[in-house]
Amino acid sequence: MLFRQTFILTVFAGLVGCATIPEIGGEQAIAARAAPYPDLIALETLVNTDLSEQPRITTASIIGTENRVNRLRANAAALRGPVVDGATRARMQGAISRAALR
Repeated sequence: MLFRQTFILTVFAGLVGCATIPEIGGEQAIAARAAPYPDLIALETLVNTDLSEQPRITTASIIGTENRVNRLRANAAALRGPVVDGATRARMQGAISRAALR
């Protein structure tokens, strides 16, 4: 038993010793440290952008989102029903009653 454990430990140590260890940080970390600090800009500049750009929220996207919401609500309503039907519930309740009488 001791020989087997020693053998497994030796093989494992040999395999770990042959593995290449990835460099943590590397060139990307050096480039990030050398990069200049980003410029800070006022929030108004971000909010008051050029209005000539096409808006991302369109009538079609609103309708599509409302349709999806309605489908999800319908699915949720369908899941609200009882999990166990009445006949199965009565059968289970009868089994519980019989077990309680023993």
